[in-house]
Amino acid sequence: MQENAKPVNLAILLSGSGRTLLNFIERIKARTLPARIVVVISSVKDAYGLERARQHGIPNHLIERPGYKTVAGFSEAIVKCVAQYPVDLVVMAGFIHLFKIPAHFKNRVMNIHPALLPKYGGKGMYYHHVHEAVLKAGEKESGCTVHFADNVYDHGPIIVQRRVAVQPGDTPDTLAAKVFAEECVAYPEAITLFAQGKVNIP
Repeated sequence: MQENAKPVNLAILLSGSGRTLLNFIERIKARTLPARIVVVISSVKDAYGLERARQHGIPNHLIERPGYKTVAGFSEAIVKCVAQYPVDLVVMAGFIHLFKIPAHFKNRVMNIHPALLPKYGGKGMYYHHVHEAVLKAGEKESGCTVHFADNVYDHGPIIVQRRVAVQPGDTPDTLAAKVFAEECVAYPEAITLFAQGKVNIP
């Protein structure tokens, strides 16, 4: 376990395969991430991330976005669910919906985005849409950004960024693979900084 870091209790929000969740699980087991995953919440019924949580004995819940008429109602359901657990930090891991963050969660909700924010963020900019936009623009580099989330898509104080070179011949798939490899480093780094009390946000 990282020195000088009391393990933080994480609530994971996801909408997909749970690859980031699995990265966290493996690093926690290897004692290189000072954290415990106390609950996983999925917005998609058949998201494989739910199955990963079950496989590892992690409490899990389904809160589907179409089941709520408003963002506020959807967000309130998430907050009520999280409140059932001793959560220090909410972590979005491939969570594609807007989550209206209550005041008492300020700077306690992290998100990761597969680009160098503030570029290529915003509503609809997720998964391959981001990498396609980066390639179309002819960028020479891309990367990932871990930030504290606020109530605007892909906005809020940046904690960690990691960069990758965009090579001639890169496709959305090859760029996605390179960026995800950096995400697997950047997100644990950001959580560790939080655990060590080293994230200084005005």
